[in-house]
Amino acid sequence: MLRGMIFNIQRFSVHDGPGIRTNVFFKGCPLRCAWCHNPEGWTARPEVSFLQNRCVGCGACAAVCPRGVHEVTEDAHLLHRERCTACGKCADACAFGALEMQGRLYTVEEITGIAGRDRLFYGENGGVTLTGGEPMLQADFAVALAKRLREEKIGVCVETSGYGDREAYQAILPYIDRFLFDIKETDEAEHVRWTGVGMEIIRGNLRWLDENGAVTVLRCPIIPGVNLREEHFREICALAGSLRHVCEIDLEPYHAMGLGKAVRLGKEVPYQRKEALEREELADWQRKMSEWTHVPVVLQ
Repeated sequence: MLRGMIFNIQRFSVHDGPGIRTNVFFKGCPLRCAWCHNPEGWTARPEVSFLQNRCVGCGACAAVCPRGVHEVTEDAHLLHRERCTACGKCADACAFGALEMQGRLYTVEEITGIAGRDRLFYGENGGVTLTGGEPMLQADFAVALAKRLREEKIGVCVETSGYGDREAYQAILPYIDRFLFDIKETDEAEHVRWTGVGMEIIRGNLRWLDENGAVTVLRCPIIPGVNLREEHFREICALAGSLRHVCEIDLEPYHAMGLGKAVRLGKEVPYQRKEALEREELADWQRKMSEWTHVPVVLQ
């Protein structure tokens, strides 16, 4: 039976496509954005998240762990992550929520069932958004899920980095109402520096989708010290103007939620800014961009 590795299902979302959405977060991503908001979506396998401030030092996790991952003393709780196979026994044993599993396998029918329970709230425009991570890394499951949802007359959006196999986008296109397509940087060298990959595959998939009639939203994270510059914003507007089916440009302000998630997973997010941009400054960029393009510019 086909199953997908999912790290979260977020219900009643209003920022990831039209209407009220059920967001399905696919685990695994080919990019390593320095500011990543969802570092739990990097790897395609389950992981243990450790919330230090909830640990009471009871040692229940150490007692059930078959590989000695947890070392609990009076002064500290150390995790030897290199030994961990993510069996989940420690999370099951933790009564205080200090240990949680990130990632589990779902079937198409399981997720369709969850969406079915939310259908009442979707109205005419809502539905399910496949996001991540990168849904197209699990293309077979993403396509099967999108097809099944459409059979149930539930609308489907895909949020994607664009960094995936063309065949995956070809396969899923017939079942998707709207692609939420990330534009993280418009300078090639800076894109490589901050995400770890170049733009050629991304731009190629975006243009192919546009040529084949895909309705697209350009999703643009605004990261101070990275892409907060006029040239970048003008390039976004020029890109939107060169495509026929871009319906919206979304400006997504940086937030620091990824920093805490990374700590709980024993990972490092290189971009360490903790304060968000002032809303007024972002609104100024929104107004300027609205003068540079006919495509609606929305501040999320």
